[in-house]
Amino acid sequence: MKKLLAITLLVLGGTFANAQISKLPNKEIPEDYGYIVKLGQQVPDVTMELTDGKKITTSDLKGKVVMLQFTASWCSVCRKEMPHIESQIWQKHKDNKDFVLVGVDMNEPIDKVKKFKEDIKVTYPLALDPGGKIFYTFAAEGAGVTRNVIIDKTGKIVYMTRLYKEDEFREMVDVIDYLLKQ
Repeated sequence: MKKLLAITLLVLGGTFANAQISKLPNKEIPEDYGYIVKLGQQVPDVTMELTDGKKITTSDLKGKVVMLQFTASWCSVCRKEMPHIESQIWQKHKDNKDFVLVGVDMNEPIDKVKKFKEDIKVTYPLALDPGGKIFYTFAAEGAGVTRNVIIDKTGKIVYMTRLYKEDEFREMVDVIDYLLKQ
């Protein structure tokens, strides 16, 4: 009986302790991800021109949870990931005034980016990135395109992904959900 009580208290104690732990994962970003930005740093101020001609800056987005999705039409992994972003993130949060998602298309002309968006059947906004200037503000020269950067309402980078890995993607979805509840 005493042993059962001790185990029960241990389990309950662990449950209560875990309930107070932040929902943001304590994640180390592997060196081979090729990021030059770091978790916890303020997002660099960049200007993005959307395919509709509207311009936005990352500083304009402070106070919102932001997802920057780096992509290109020639990227097969991007093509695999984008429908998941559309269905599991964009469709869920597109009407939330505290959320912004921008796909940043690396170094492709506007007509190609618009066709890519249509072909892949995503409805979230895509921005142009001539010469990869925005991309290379976040990632090293030669780093691969498929990546996501999640920014909290204070403008800090809190989560980053590379390629499309289902477990990392699910964790990113949870991070966005958590940040939007804050």
